[in-house]
Amino acid sequence: MNIYVQQSIHINILRVGSLSNSSILQIGTSGIIKSTAHLANSGGFTELAPMPTTHQGFVISSFNTIPDLSNQRKNNN
Repeated sequence: MNIYVQQSIHINILRVGSLSNSSILQIGTSGIIKSTAHLANSGGFTELAPMPTTHQGFVISSFNTIPDLSNQRKNNN
């Protein structure tokens, strides 16, 4: 069975917070989405990456938040 879909999509602004390695951003219909993976040595490295090291540290249970200054900027203009 063949289904034909005609679409007209107009996007003025598209804000995407984040996409991870396995995310799909789809706008409109899609007949088939096939997964694929590409591994590329884009940096031209010839050796393995060094093993991660552990660091000593501490966790702060509470902290002061940074104030939102966006309203002040709008009011000053």
